[in-house]
Amino acid sequence: QDAIDRKEKRSETFKTAVRGLETGPPALKSEELGRRAPQWVRDNLVTMCMRCKEPFNALVRRRHHCRACGYVVCARCSDYKAELQYDGNRLNRVCHECYRFLTGHVVLEDREGKHKGILEKGAAEVSGRSLLCSSLQLLDKNGKGGTRGWFVIPQDDPLVLYVYAAPQDVRAHTSIPLLGYQVRDLTLGDSRHLFQLAQSRQVYTFVADTEELKRRWMKAMARSAAGVTHPEDEEEEDVDP
Repeated sequence: QDAIDRKEKRSETFKTAVRGLETGPPALKSEELGRRAPQWVRDNLVTMCMRCKEPFNALVRRRHHCRACGYVVCARCSDYKAELQYDGNRLNRVCHECYRFLTGHVVLEDREGKHKGILEKGAAEVSGRSLLCSSLQLLDKNGKGGTRGWFVIPQDDPLVLYVYAAPQDVRAHTSIPLLGYQVRDLTLGDSRHLFQLAQSRQVYTFVADTEELKRRWMKAMARSAAGVTHPEDEEEEDVDP
């Protein structure tokens, strides 16, 4: 019964994350900022500030919500006040992006001209136009522990697997180039839904929540590993038993 309860809890956690990602916080149009109350991004869907991308921690970088856009931001990025029409033009805490838009004042931390790095792809944005995305667990080298995260293969970058700590993070934790890898199905009597990416001495072992989800990931990874970038070009992939 304990095992059943744990499995159901994991399943519900995954479904909740997917529902939150699919519906997402409805983004306000720029002309609506300050005029309509935003839907806040849930705290448990992010692990880093959605503006400066620094990770949160309990002591020096706590979570705050911008009252204009609803983003989860750190204290430094939300240390601004602006009048919001939906709140009777009272001053409210806002992030520096909304502050700049609402007041027209220049913010010193403005980094608009900075080019985005390869990992600076927002999870929600990328997942919304992905070949496949879901929660997975990536095991450590000894296979006894690992890290659970949000994994995405974007449509516009189908040969790379992006790994996020949470489904609303604005920056990927790491990325794995998939081209040339072999996809292996691990059964071996293990009750978990295990599969691997392997190339030379580099091996990644994953755990999916269900067998069906595992098969979907194996198919998507095998396609990317073979260099297939468009579904119409797809042929029968080789997946090692």
